[in-house]
Amino acid sequence: MKKKILFVCLGNICRSPAAEGVFLDLLIKRGLADQFVVDSAGTGGWHVGRPADRRMQAAANRRGIQLPSRARQIRLDDLSDFDLIVTMDDANLLDVQNLAHETGSSATASIKPILSFAKRFNYTEVPDPYYGGESGFEHVLDLLEDSCSALLDELTVEG
Repeated sequence: MKKKILFVCLGNICRSPAAEGVFLDLLIKRGLADQFVVDSAGTGGWHVGRPADRRMQAAANRRGIQLPSRARQIRLDDLSDFDLIVTMDDANLLDVQNLAHETGSSATASIKPILSFAKRFNYTEVPDPYYGGESGFEHVLDLLEDSCSALLDELTVEG
């Protein structure tokens, strides 16, 4: 049975599509792509249908990482369709937890902040790089590469 993971940020054009892309890249490199379903979503719907921010795509491309997703908003069904929902910051975490509360007992997904898996960094939130410069996108990718690698390690140890 495939493990299903959903990465969530605010608008689904910077952090969560980057997390999805980083995780997919790790799956390919480790030969595990057939064991997972990976997606991303935003708590807001402003960017639905749009590709990842061009600056995030450029930063990811420099690392050989593709960001294939199109923005979508998280749905109530996601809380039962996915095994794990991974959030980028405290506001996203609270929003998803509130959705889970609204959904009730059918919300079976575990909900965890991405940086709870970090090994090299001591941050609690992935900063939103949208209004910053190029270095912000690189920093986000550094945080996500560390956290996603540790997350994958944990998930593959669990079996």
